[in-house]
Amino acid sequence: MNENLPWRPERDRPLMLAPMQGLTNRALRGLFGEWVRPDVMFTEFIRVRPGSRQAISRADRLEAAGSGDIPLVVQLIGRDTAALVAAAEAARQSGAVHLNLNLGCPFGRMSNGSAGGALLKNPVDLDRRLTLLRQCAPGSLSVKVRSGYDDPEQIFSLLAIFEGAGVDFIVLHPRTVVQKYNGAADHDLTARVAAATVLPVIANGDVTTAGAGQRVLAETGAAGLMIGRGAIRDPLLFERLRGRAAAQPARAERSAELQYYIAELTARYRLIFQGDAQILNKLKTVLNMLAADPVFARPIRKMLRAKSLAELTALAGKLADYQ
Repeated sequence: MNENLPWRPERDRPLMLAPMQGLTNRALRGLFGEWVRPDVMFTEFIRVRPGSRQAISRADRLEAAGSGDIPLVVQLIGRDTAALVAAAEAARQSGAVHLNLNLGCPFGRMSNGSAGGALLKNPVDLDRRLTLLRQCAPGSLSVKVRSGYDDPEQIFSLLAIFEGAGVDFIVLHPRTVVQKYNGAADHDLTARVAAATVLPVIANGDVTTAGAGQRVLAETGAAGLMIGRGAIRDPLLFERLRGRAAAQPARAERSAELQYYIAELTARYRLIFQGDAQILNKLKTVLNMLAADPVFARPIRKMLRAKSLAELTALAGKLADYQ
C-alpha cells in the first residue's frame, strides 16, 4: 500500500476538487471543505517562472500552506526544471505535503511558453524533472495530464516515465491538449490507461452529474474521480455521488443551494480580496460557470450584468422567488 497518497486507498475511491485557475483559491476551498468535504483538494496552479527573485510569491505560499483536515495538493506549472524544484522546496517549507505537476493546461502563455500541456510536445526531460520533484515532496507527487499533445495514444508512452520517476498517482483528462475542451472526454481511453499501469489513475473530465460520475467509476476501473466544472456549478455534486443528496435536486433545493453558495463566497472573499469591485469580479467568475443552469440561467445572467456587489447580492436574495 502506498502511504504517500493523499487519501486512504483502503476506503472508498476519492472524490477530488480539481485545480481551476481563478476559482479554487483558499476561500472557495474553505467553503467546499466545510460544506461538501471533497476527499482531496487541489490549489489553482502556481506559475513557476525561471529567474524570479523568489521561487513562489507570498500569495502562492499562503495558498500552498492549506488549512483544515482535508489533504491539499499544490499544483505547479512551469518549464524550467531548476525553477520548479526551487518552487517545490518553497511550497514544502510553507507546509505543502503533496505536489502535482501540470502537464495538461491547453491555454495561453503556459502553453505557448512550453509549460503545462505543451511539455508533452517534447517529453524527453520529464523523467529528470519528475525525479527531482519527487525528492521535494514529503507526501505524494502526482501529474495531471492530457492523453497526449495531439495524439491520444501518447499517454501509453508516458506511463513508464511516470512509474520510473516515482510518481504516486496520475490524474488523466482524456482529451488531447490541442482539443482543449472540444468533443467528449474519452473515458474508454481512461479504462485502457487504468489497466495499463500499476499507478492509481484518477478520472477527470465531463463529470457534471452524479450519474456521469458513477458511470465513469463503474466503467473505467479508475481509483477515483476529479471534478472541476461540475463541482463549481453544483458543489453538492460530491454529496450526490455519495448518495447523501438527491441526484436531481428539486427547484427549492437548488435555489437554497445557490443562495447559500453565493452568500458564503461573498463573505469569504471579503477576507482575502480587496474592495467590492474585486469581490464582484471573483463572484462573476463563479457565476459564469453557473450560467448554463437549466432552471436558473436567466437570474444568473442578470447577476452577471450587475454593476455593483450590492446589486448582485440583492438579485441573489431573490432566487427563491424566481419562477
